[in-house]
Amino acid sequence: MGAHIIDGKKLAESVRAELKLRVEKLIQSGIQPGLAVIIVGDSAASGIYVRNKVKACSEIGIYSEVHSFPGNTQQYEVLDCIQSLNENPHIHGILVQLPLPPHFKNNRVITSIAVEKDVDGFHLYNVGALVTGNTIFSPCTPYGVMVMLERNHIPIEGQHAVVVGRSNIVGKPMALMLLERGATVTICTSKTFDLRQFTRNADILVVATGRPRMITAEMVKPGAVVIDVGINRLPDGKLCGDVDYESVKDIAGYITPVPGGVGPMTITMLLCNTILAAERTQAGAKIDK
Repeated sequence: MGAHIIDGKKLAESVRAELKLRVEKLIQSGIQPGLAVIIVGDSAASGIYVRNKVKACSEIGIYSEVHSFPGNTQQYEVLDCIQSLNENPHIHGILVQLPLPPHFKNNRVITSIAVEKDVDGFHLYNVGALVTGNTIFSPCTPYGVMVMLERNHIPIEGQHAVVVGRSNIVGKPMALMLLERGATVTICTSKTFDLRQFTRNADILVVATGRPRMITAEMVKPGAVVIDVGINRLPDGKLCGDVDYESVKDIAGYITPVPGGVGPMTITMLLCNTILAAERTQAGAKIDK
């Protein structure tokens, strides 16, 4: 008997239907949630991601606008744009598409976004607040993973969760969110010595390293929940995750596919955070910094 496939696309559709109702309620009260996306350069991958986000916004009634800059744009020009958006009452969320060109300082750009509009959850305030469990906007990818676990009624409290990957976007916040929910958490990296000894003990295994198919069947505990955050393009043009899906699906209890797993949920949680930002504006909520 193979693993239960966690269909991220199907789950995303269900969650977005719920979000659409929240948008309709806000619009009835005179507020249309608004998202501004900033993209610098002409990366084809980034362009696709931005188009997907704009399309998702349109489908549930969120207003969106894209601010595109050429790759040789100076950082101050983008900072000026962000400041203008911070002051725009019709924009509730601001997202800077990463990566930025090498001459940009990522932290300087991200922290220039008003905390109240940091719907990507990358501002130092929101990242730091994960430690205390009081963040306003959770980073979208780990947030999506948590929703996947919850909606599939997968227990977290008391489970041993192993996170492979230490990025500020996925690995570190993922570990903190699982810890907040009562899991015993181990953080590994692609350079961990004898990685197998850790992954084999995981009840919940989350992999986000950007190394194609590095997690194989013998590295997975039978019946484990395997969440594959990676997405890699192979020389033949096909996409695959950081987990060797074909072998691991016969061992795991639950597994996410690539594509169609975590990816759709990441965009969905961006929509969720944008709606939350608009709802907080409606309620007059302030962040005590």
